[in-house]
Amino acid sequence: MSRQAVDEEASSDHVGERRRQWARELPDVDTRGMAILGRARWLTLAVRPPIEAVFARHGLDSGEFDVLATLLRSGPPYRLRPTELYRSLMISSGGLTDRLARLEQAGLVVRSAAEKDGRSLPVQLTEEGRERAETAFREDMAVEAELLAGLNDEEQRHLADLLAKLCVAVNPDHR
Repeated sequence: MSRQAVDEEASSDHVGERRRQWARELPDVDTRGMAILGRARWLTLAVRPPIEAVFARHGLDSGEFDVLATLLRSGPPYRLRPTELYRSLMISSGGLTDRLARLEQAGLVVRSAAEKDGRSLPVQLTEEGRERAETAFREDMAVEAELLAGLNDEEQRHLADLLAKLCVAVNPDHR
């Protein structure tokens, strides 16, 4: 056969079909990248709606949830400087400003002058923000567990390990 070595186990999905077509048309081209990255992209797109629906039920979009979750996982007092937030979220400071304005208006975060630096306005979860973030996170993890139910525990651990290894290989700063 070709260098593509189209796997039999995954032959029934859409990526397997595309790989078989490419193996027929261009047998010298290795499509293993499609086998992994194409499926990863498809999965990301497929699981996005049910996950975003969780956040919507809690009056949030995924970007707003990311801010609340970052503050929550930072631990008490659930407060970070805007620079720490946007670096953690890998977004622009302008994108963070818009999210913070919406979250502050909703009463989920507050911004107040830092004790030692009057110019800095740390962002802190309100009690309502903490509760909403925790509730949304718990529901999100339940939905994600359900989405992964097609794999047993060992398969999930193995896949997570392989994806972590790939993330570091693609971007060593990913750690």
